[in-house]
Order: sequence, then structure tokens, then C-alpha cells
Amino acid sequence: MNVKIIAVGKIKEQYLKDAIKEYEKRLLPFCSFNIIEVNAEQILDESLCEKYKELEADKILQQIKQDSFVITLEIKGKQFSSEEFAEKLKEIANCGVNDITFIIGGANGLHEKVSAKASLKLSFSKMTFTHQMIRMILTEQIYRAFKINNNEKYHR
Repeated sequence: MNVKIIAVGKIKEQYLKDAIKEYEKRLLPFCSFNIIEVNAEQILDESLCEKYKELEADKILQQIKQDSFVITLEIKGKQFSSEEFAEKLKEIANCGVNDITFIIGGANGLHEKVSAKASLKLSFSKMTFTHQMIRMILTEQIYRAFKINNNEKYHR
């Protein structure tokens, strides 16, 4: 299984970089995993937010493989427990999908043309988190899903 996260922007905080690196290392036995960062647009004019989102969208769309199962992270997406998320990933794999791409938008969110590519729209919470934190949380939840699906202990 190939799992990729496409994320707008860079991780600035060292503690988040360290956590993401740790989960990337832990994922090695389960899948091919990589993170692609696309540059965030510098917001120079708040009235042009939609234009900035579209510019970011173009960069995101260039990174998506044609046959990939696309999961966008969106506030209005479907919420899962960790067990339900693991089951969903198993279900996707059982349908013959070998490539999953998660997409995390920038500070202004995702442009509709990226959202339209989604096979699944996922939300972690109704609360707002920084894009940097969500990348770490998503990486951890992907790792947790593989552990659950392999009947391996994770916590305790």
C-alpha cells in the first residue's frame, strides 16, 4: 500500500517535525509512506483568498496520481472513531486500491476543485486545529489504523 499526504505549507515547530518523523518510521513495516509539501501562497490581500486557494489547488492537483483514492481533510467531512477509520482503510484496500492520497489544505482551506477530487471527505473534529498539528495527528492515526488492522497492540 502506498500512502501519501499532500499538505500545503511547511512544518515550523520542531516538536511536530519530531513526532511526524517518529510515526513515519513506525509506518515503514506497513506501507510506503511519504509527505509532499506544496508551498503556501503568501496572503497579501485578504479579498483574494479564493484566488490563493486556487493557486494552491493547482499545485496540489499536480501531485495526485490518476488511480489514487483521494481523501481530503475538510471541516464538513465524515468523522470516524480510530477503529472506524482503520476499517475504512481496510475496506479501501480490499477494493483493490493500492494508492491512497490524503490532502491537507492551507490556511484558507481547500479550493472546490480539490474537494471535488475526493473519494472521501474526512474531518477529525468540529474544532479548528493548525495545519501543522493536523499533519501530525493524521500521520499518527494512519499508523494507529495499520496497528488495529494487524491486530497489534498500540496503546496501554
